[in-house]
Amino acid sequence: MSVKCISVLLLLLQLSCCFSSGSCGKVLVWPVKYSHWMNMKTILDELVQRGHEVTVLRSSASIVISSNNESGIKFETFHTSYSKDEIEDFFMDLIYAMIYNVSLDSYWETFPLMKMIVLKNSDIHEAICKEVVLNKKLMTKLQESRFDVVLADPVSPGGELLAELLKIPLLYSLRSFPGYLLQKHGGGLLLPPSYVPVMMSGLSSQMTFMERVQNLLCMLYFDFWFPKFNEKRWDRFYSEVLGRPVTFLELMGKADMWLIRSSWDLEFPRPLLPNFDFIGGLHCKPAKPLPQEMEDFVQSSGEEGVVVFSLGSMISDLTEERANVIASALAQLPQKVIQKPRLL
Repeated sequence: MSVKCISVLLLLLQLSCCFSSGSCGKVLVWPVKYSHWMNMKTILDELVQRGHEVTVLRSSASIVISSNNESGIKFETFHTSYSKDEIEDFFMDLIYAMIYNVSLDSYWETFPLMKMIVLKNSDIHEAICKEVVLNKKLMTKLQESRFDVVLADPVSPGGELLAELLKIPLLYSLRSFPGYLLQKHGGGLLLPPSYVPVMMSGLSSQMTFMERVQNLLCMLYFDFWFPKFNEKRWDRFYSEVLGRPVTFLELMGKADMWLIRSSWDLEFPRPLLPNFDFIGGLHCKPAKPLPQEMEDFVQSSGEEGVVVFSLGSMISDLTEERANVIASALAQLPQKVIQKPRLL
């Protein structure tokens, strides 16, 4: 073979290294609850449709994550010390406390209650996290599965530790967190209080001098008083598991991408980092015709129209007393009401 032919072959071999065929990956999903799961599942369904292998870690006490694999998603169920009823009762109590005991006109009343919710939520997530990372059989199975990435929601701590243990990239999917704390301290996002209103402050980007002072006070409150899931406790736990000093926010800061479930045009202008991307609207689908019975009900409402009343994904039932209070208020509206869940 001539020298020229050998040179051509070597050149083709070198060029072939610059191209790679498309391949599907293996995605491991850290467990989340309620609307967080509903939003994340939209992403997972699309990944499955594109040929990727998706495995969801599912607690035995999971409330909304079904173990059926009709959509092609695989589930790895692990046992937890909490029962399904205990977790559901806990979250119901918190939601009812928010509904009945807080005046939305006074966020200084809202903040302490939100702080309690975050800390109590941290107790449950720490127990769930221990059930996973301290389960040698499960961790060995996950190691041998050779996943390519961990997908997690930072409001459910643990995903960052799992990604560190498996030594694979971490991808976050997040809607928001009080005061932008996780985005700011975990993701390194810049949020100048002079023109970026703190989340839950009730302010806009058009602030007077006194409102800027108020915004600064809100920022100081969140930075120094509002918990990031009691991070000191998570720092100790993460350090014990990894066998070296590490912090909760340090591992969170290693996330390769933050997918923010909102739209840029719905947010106040602020600096962004290249690994933050807005993905709002993924859960939206083309409208479908209403069932005939509901269509007749809507059309019979006349010019007043209808009101759709829903308590979201966390409430499936109400006590008779609470249902009567809500029903009596809705009965005073001139519009017809479509409600979910059923009140009475």
